[in-house]
Amino acid sequence: MKSQRNRNRWDLSASSIDVKKPGSANLDWKNLGFEYRETNGHLESNFANGVWGDTEIVQDPYLKVHIGATSLHYGQACFEGLKAFHCKDGKVRLFRPDENAKRCEQSATRICMAPFPQDRFIDMCKEAVRNNIEYVPPYGSNGALYIRPLLFGSGARIGLQPADKYKFLILTIPVGDYYQGGIKAVKAVVIDDYDRAAPKGVGNVKVAGNYAADILPNTLAKKRGFPIALYLDAKTNTYVEEFSTSNFLGVDKQGAYITPDSTAALKSITNKSLMELAKSMGMDVQVRRVHINEVEQFQETAACGTAVVLTPVASITYKEKVLQTNSGYDGVGPVLRNLYDRVRAIQTGDAEDTFGWMVEV
Repeated sequence: MKSQRNRNRWDLSASSIDVKKPGSANLDWKNLGFEYRETNGHLESNFANGVWGDTEIVQDPYLKVHIGATSLHYGQACFEGLKAFHCKDGKVRLFRPDENAKRCEQSATRICMAPFPQDRFIDMCKEAVRNNIEYVPPYGSNGALYIRPLLFGSGARIGLQPADKYKFLILTIPVGDYYQGGIKAVKAVVIDDYDRAAPKGVGNVKVAGNYAADILPNTLAKKRGFPIALYLDAKTNTYVEEFSTSNFLGVDKQGAYITPDSTAALKSITNKSLMELAKSMGMDVQVRRVHINEVEQFQETAACGTAVVLTPVASITYKEKVLQTNSGYDGVGPVLRNLYDRVRAIQTGDAEDTFGWMVEV
């Protein structure tokens, strides 16, 4: 069941939705960037008395939250990020929402929140896209509708304990081609003054606090001229874990796909997809510990995640030493270029989805 909260008039009648088409909103689709934009609204569901309530359609982007909410005091919050694409055949599809639903449940369980049902997670993602269908960037624009599910403790607790009430919501934002003018390799720096996550902490789930811990070192890295920052393991400070918001991957001289094995790093759905694709192409895929001194031996190196699929890394600065990690390529190297193009072709419907990743809205 759905209800509708209208603080401003919002026409969601069947006849109104039927005439709306992907890409019909009045936006400059070629210059969207990756930032918050107003759309028709978001979806909400509230948990109380042990039960998740009906889905509500809400236009107002502001939330009324209790001053004692556990999300504000104790960080009981997790989120996800996925995309919907307008495909070549005219249909709109989500990329692997089942994986996001599973990960959201894992994150919620780790910090004692009421998990949101996986099947309903997917259904609400579909509904959020349908309610904002005109904001889905049109096929050929290289854009997508970014979907941000958020789950947080809304119940009041002053003592340290789980909330008794939770809110789950999904907002959507049209985003553009991250690499206008082509993919360019970036410089990275190792963060050795701060740790992102402890080995037995919450680094392997997508909770809000992980990202709060990265804001200061990430900001400092950018001031030094490094667009992305790399973290090493907190115990020995010698093994690669992940970039600020992306997994680390490399291709060695033998053509093997290598990504770190760490209990403190988030398992990227994009990385998982690239690994599955690499295996299907006959590549040797290795998930193992990666010493920082090894990265200079890689032919290609990249950060991978939902926003960009992958970002090639030209060099990594470690203790004032510059490690060359991309064989001099100004952009993406040939192996990762092939993987990138194949993933993007599946997302846009230009290639057959033999993996069953895409879910029609």
